[in-house]
Amino acid sequence: MKDNEKGGLNIGVKSFITAIIVIFALMIAAYVLTLVIPGGTYERIEDASGNTVINTDGGFSYREGGIPFWKWLLSPILVLGASGSGALIAVIAFLLVIGGVFNSLERCGLIKYMLDRIAHRFGGVRYRLMAFTVLFFMALGSLVGSFEECVPLVPIVVALAINLGWNALVGIGMSLLAVGCGFAAGVCNPFTVGVAQQLAGLPMFSGAWMRALSFVCIYFLLLGFLYFYAKKIERPVELDTKAEKFTPSPQMDKALICFAVILGVGIVTILCSGFIPSLQDYTMIIVAVMFLVAGIVSVLVSGMRPAALGKTSLDGVVSILPAVAMILMASSIKYTLEEANVLDTILHGAVGLAEAMPKWSVILFVYLIVLVMNFFIPSGSAKAFMLIPLIVPIAQIFGISTQLCILAFAFGDGFSNAFYPTNPALLISLGLAKTSYVEWFRWSWKFQTLNLILTSALLLFGLAVGY
Repeated sequence: MKDNEKGGLNIGVKSFITAIIVIFALMIAAYVLTLVIPGGTYERIEDASGNTVINTDGGFSYREGGIPFWKWLLSPILVLGASGSGALIAVIAFLLVIGGVFNSLERCGLIKYMLDRIAHRFGGVRYRLMAFTVLFFMALGSLVGSFEECVPLVPIVVALAINLGWNALVGIGMSLLAVGCGFAAGVCNPFTVGVAQQLAGLPMFSGAWMRALSFVCIYFLLLGFLYFYAKKIERPVELDTKAEKFTPSPQMDKALICFAVILGVGIVTILCSGFIPSLQDYTMIIVAVMFLVAGIVSVLVSGMRPAALGKTSLDGVVSILPAVAMILMASSIKYTLEEANVLDTILHGAVGLAEAMPKWSVILFVYLIVLVMNFFIPSGSAKAFMLIPLIVPIAQIFGISTQLCILAFAFGDGFSNAFYPTNPALLISLGLAKTSYVEWFRWSWKFQTLNLILTSALLLFGLAVGY
């Protein structure tokens, strides 16, 4: 069986090899940085909420840097025992659950049945479906801070896009890229805007009008980008042929209803997390559990026997193991820089540059700082604790509002999640879609460039109107 004909969440060989080469090159680059950049550290304190943040009054000091070669070589394994590795382990466990369940859904025929039903129903209005899908995923990112949680839906949307006459790039754009854009707009994103505003002393989710305006502008930019590309590569959907081939199955319909209802409960719970802070630390666990329950129930309802369910689930877990290797290698880059004590030195150098800039360019430089740091630290909340105590005082010195600084932080954190090869969710999604990182880079850089121009203009607009 050819690689692109396998069922389930099998990682494409070509995309896996490409990703491994890219990530290993970045690992080497990180090690070289530890040899040429001196070690340094900012003094850190605990704030009123018990969070560790940079003490801006304590300043920066140089210290011994570097990392032993053996430690760098074993960094993909050592990262599992590093501080804060709990989130990494959770992502890996989450992925393994998805792999097992999705393979069973594929093998029982439920995924194909669902895609045929959707194509039969919406084939004539597929661009309306595109607009709704992009809006749905952007809303998930912007209102509840979902990103990694949407990974299980990416291969479904990719398969749907192909079924509707487009390709995998359109499917990834409609799902992962859309959720990344919504995450960055951050109307009510608890993990970036919410945390950053609390650290900066602002009311949580205040100043939402500017982020809502950004959401609308980014939505139309992304939708236009996808629409014109899809028009260029689209294949006709043969509705008459689909109608002849598609035969409704009461048993499959019942299984689909079970899957949609159970997973829908999980999505509603995540939506509620925007208003119930105690749920925000458990969104990934909630999605994993609900997806597991939805998969098991719907597969059994579709007619698959329990023994077959166990075997296909195990096969799915095994097929997803290459993605675990990619995640560990990508995570080791941050580990290397932190162990060598050069991450704070890089940040200190960037802060020093900002002090010599004109006022209008400082907000764009703050945007750039976050973009650069997001390459090394994908976690939005972790970056907030590291950067907000530094970039907010810089902005205030130049008369730039804290609110606008938070917006620049959200922009810098979100969009590149769907672009940088150090982000685990991107690597996983590309592997599941049988798309190499090089192919994704060549396609998405055009949108990222347009979006960078748009969001920079929005920041300058905010500066002009006194946001």
